[in-house]
Amino acid sequence: MADFAAEDKPAATPAAAGAEASSSRMVNLVSQEGEAFNVTLALASMSDLVKTMVDEEQDEDEAQEIPLPNVKSAVLAKILEFCRHMAEEPMQEVEKPLKSTNMHEIVQPWYADYVDVEQDMLFELIFAANYMDIKPLLELTCATVASMIKGKTPEEIRTTFNIVNDFSPEEEAQIREENKWCEEA
Repeated sequence: MADFAAEDKPAATPAAAGAEASSSRMVNLVSQEGEAFNVTLALASMSDLVKTMVDEEQDEDEAQEIPLPNVKSAVLAKILEFCRHMAEEPMQEVEKPLKSTNMHEIVQPWYADYVDVEQDMLFELIFAANYMDIKPLLELTCATVASMIKGKTPEEIRTTFNIVNDFSPEEEAQIREENKWCEEA
């Protein structure tokens, strides 16, 4: 069982005293492979899905298990890393439309480095952030994909994402002709 409790403890300030009771409560987030990640309720509640699954009647001394069957262990560990950092340094809002293809010019350096991962992991993070309903993470990962697309031709996008063009040259020419107005705008 992965234990993230030590890193999740809130600062012991008078203002945090009321929040301390709920943030000291632990939950076990269980990945697709059955690996349990023991985290504070406060950290786990960054996910709106998890927040709705928490049993308020659960004994405080007993960590509730929350199954996340659509999230792999490696992805869940990466998501918890994001949530821990987000609690310490909230991510600035992503400006739309994106002003750059360089994520370092869009978000703080830690977040830009966080999404500098293999495409497979990036898409797993998107799916998991959507499933777990973690809006800041979904916004960050989708902005990363958008930055990978920004300013590229359809052919370059297909190459970047290994997309097979299933149109014949004639079909593609017809579609381009029918949608010429898009390229003129």
